[in-house]
Amino acid sequence: MNNFKTFINALSTLSGTIIGVGLFSLPYITLKVGFWVILIYFFVLGTSVILVHLFFGELALKTPDLKRLPGFARIYLGNFGEKIAFLSSIIGIFGAILAYLIVGGEFLENLLSPFFGGGNFVYTLIYFIFGAILTFFGIKAISKIEFWGLILFFIVLILIFFQAKGFINIENLFLVSGQWSVVKSHLFLPYGPILFSLWGAALIPEVEEMLAPRPKFGVGVKEKKNLLKWIILISVLIPIFVYLFFIYLILGITGPQTTESALTGLRNFLGEGIVNLALFFGVLTTFTSFITLALTLKKVFWYDLKMKKNLAWAITCFFPLTLFLVGIKSFIPLITFIGGIMLGIDGILILLMYKKIKPKNFLIYPLILIFLGGIIYEIIYFL
Repeated sequence: MNNFKTFINALSTLSGTIIGVGLFSLPYITLKVGFWVILIYFFVLGTSVILVHLFFGELALKTPDLKRLPGFARIYLGNFGEKIAFLSSIIGIFGAILAYLIVGGEFLENLLSPFFGGGNFVYTLIYFIFGAILTFFGIKAISKIEFWGLILFFIVLILIFFQAKGFINIENLFLVSGQWSVVKSHLFLPYGPILFSLWGAALIPEVEEMLAPRPKFGVGVKEKKNLLKWIILISVLIPIFVYLFFIYLILGITGPQTTESALTGLRNFLGEGIVNLALFFGVLTTFTSFITLALTLKKVFWYDLKMKKNLAWAITCFFPLTLFLVGIKSFIPLITFIGGIMLGIDGILILLMYKKIKPKNFLIYPLILIFLGGIIYEIIYFL
């Protein structure tokens, strides 16, 4: 029973973190490139992400000290690798936390302002305060929230489907079918957001720690490797199926009126009750991911940079808020940058580290080429 509970907590922590703010960009992106292109992206990037996460899990098992990506890079790639890992991890997670603030605050504002008044800043600040408090208390509190948050997430998604199924038009998924000139102009748009929406590697060491052998509550050493593999595999597959269903649901309803953050476009089609339910679902999914990634970044500062625990917490939480206050609020460009460049760098670092322990694995180089190609494209795109 304890092993099952540990498995469920670890699974809900990883999959609940992966199902985050990237979800809300996908219907709009599918509108631009069509459903078949999105399916190809999910197959290629989903397979790549699962492999990289499994490789990182194996590295975590072979590195018993409390480390995060920069700490692993120092061991396997030396000082230069550690510096690159610090840069990519810190910028990437800061950017992800900022994305959660942008969209989560917007959802909370749309949900509560009709009843209580107030503007976007007030509700973003409320969202931030609750996230910062839970980040302060650590993984035990967060893992419980992730589990129940994931359950509520599925309940809300199913309720939205049954309330709105009469509005769904399957043809909306294929609005650009046959329009190659339109598809071509947006062909690489899905890369960064989809990689962002599937990535959970930063949480792999956290999950590995949750499975650490303990006399009363943990799992045995022999069980740990097998459990971690299944947790990683299931935790990536669940978001893929959820994302495809969410695209079908939102794009099927709103069609060409689909907005960048997905949910706000529902107001033109559904009643206030179902829209408020959808907004609650949006707050829920972004919030759980916000606190788990914030905890991970706090531990990068705490474990790897040897900062004081409370200072690490303060920098982790307040720097993204500062970026928001100075006006960085563009959602899709932000997650495109993080997914395509920062997470691509993380992926290459993990693969180079894995090569140190499994030099003959033939999958390493094709995966590096995928991430390297994505980085080059995104840099050219942003320039």
